[in-house]
Amino acid sequence: MTCRGYSLLLQRRITDFGSEKSFARASRQVQEHYGLEVGASTVRRITEDHGQQLHGKPDLVQGKAPGRHGVAQLIAETDGSMIPIVTRDPAHEGDQRKSRVLSWKEARLGLVYAQGSVDPVFGASTAGVDPAGDQLGLCAARIGLNAHTQVHAVGDGAPWIADQTDRVFGAQGNYLIDFYHLCEYLAAASKSCAADHQAWYETQKRQMKSGQVTAVLAALAPHLEPPDVDDSNAPVRACHRYLRNRPGQFNYPRALQAGLPIGSGKIESAHRYVIQERIKIPGAWWTIGNADKMLALRVTRINGNWENYWDSRQAA
Repeated sequence: MTCRGYSLLLQRRITDFGSEKSFARASRQVQEHYGLEVGASTVRRITEDHGQQLHGKPDLVQGKAPGRHGVAQLIAETDGSMIPIVTRDPAHEGDQRKSRVLSWKEARLGLVYAQGSVDPVFGASTAGVDPAGDQLGLCAARIGLNAHTQVHAVGDGAPWIADQTDRVFGAQGNYLIDFYHLCEYLAAASKSCAADHQAWYETQKRQMKSGQVTAVLAALAPHLEPPDVDDSNAPVRACHRYLRNRPGQFNYPRALQAGLPIGSGKIESAHRYVIQERIKIPGAWWTIGNADKMLALRVTRINGNWENYWDSRQAA
């Protein structure tokens, strides 16, 4: 460390802490472990500077695509998580207390892994649905996607996920609705469809797993709420519409026969340890730019490319 300067090794230690904890806690940890007083604002600046070095650089975040033959089957999952964002209202430009506008924005996290593997490659974006789809493509390329690879994508019923699967992977991709998300609709509808609603629910689950979507729609049809009932009080209509509007996205027999997952539990849990544990800590609000920098740090680390990044900085 020099006057107003920090060695690359010290920057790494600071960024290690700053990417995992609040900047104030990271400052205290630097002092506890290394006996150095580094203010929280400096921790933030150094951490975000390295996030900027990673943002938009897939060779560092996801890693370079392998020079080997592609894999036969990939599994892809993606979903969104709301993160706290702060912007400035130009009408109150002179008063920072009044100019802050707090809101929530969706950060989209995706992962891809080869069938039989337990090590996904992750990508994240706040920029919109196409960049989120592009992240999935980068993750798939990192593992070994080629013209013969099949991609099994699983997600909830958000139309953008199915659309991005089709856009990015085309005929190589198959999209499946997360079974447990579907079950939430069936469970809500069951209370209006039968006195023994639990037995009705279990029957419909079995039929969905065996590919009998038409039979489930027929079981729902006699119990559809009248048109004048508000959607918020019409669980049967919601379930019926959910099934009817997503043709071809409930092919559970094909997935089960191929040993492929029918749930998106990996991405659901990944939101907690990739995004929420750092980006959504109490009191944290981010500009979009700084949120993207932190996501780049978090994803690089979970992808196992942390050492590669610092080695590249050392060599620069």
